[in-house]
Amino acid sequence: MSESAKGPISAVRSLKIANLSFGGTAAIVTSVALIIGLGAATATKSIIVSGLLIVALADNLTDALSMHVYEESRRRLHPREAFAATVSNFVTRLLLALTFVLLVVALPIGSAVVASAVWGLSLLVALTWALARERNVSFVTEAGKHVAAALAVILVSRLIGALIAAQSP
Repeated sequence: MSESAKGPISAVRSLKIANLSFGGTAAIVTSVALIIGLGAATATKSIIVSGLLIVALADNLTDALSMHVYEESRRRLHPREAFAATVSNFVTRLLLALTFVLLVVALPIGSAVVASAVWGLSLLVALTWALARERNVSFVTEAGKHVAAALAVILVSRLIGALIAAQSP
């Protein structure tokens, strides 16, 4: 059933879940992968926080712009709705990324790595639950797919960090 066939309230609710799921998933997985990868490369707190803030601003702005251009190209949304989707995507990603910055600033690096992994996977599972509920699909199946994909990204980031650390004097 198309969004318009569900009615305007359902279409708006689905749009909000879509923006939250896209922006939230990107912010969560990217932040955890960055913290774990840079942690494995023995980066300092300031380097990790700098990386998180650069991603929270530069990468999120470019992704939000890309999402905006994509929505405009589809001509599915009114320009005001496309702009609202862009802003909600950016704000979601920024706020989530800042929670990871707080963890890194507040905790020793080793603890921040563990806390970030737990926090990130918990957020991903919660987001998956909301999405599965919205789509009326199996939460367990969706969580398995989403967590497996996130873990693959995180493990590759850790491997890259460890390889870089091994090559450094």
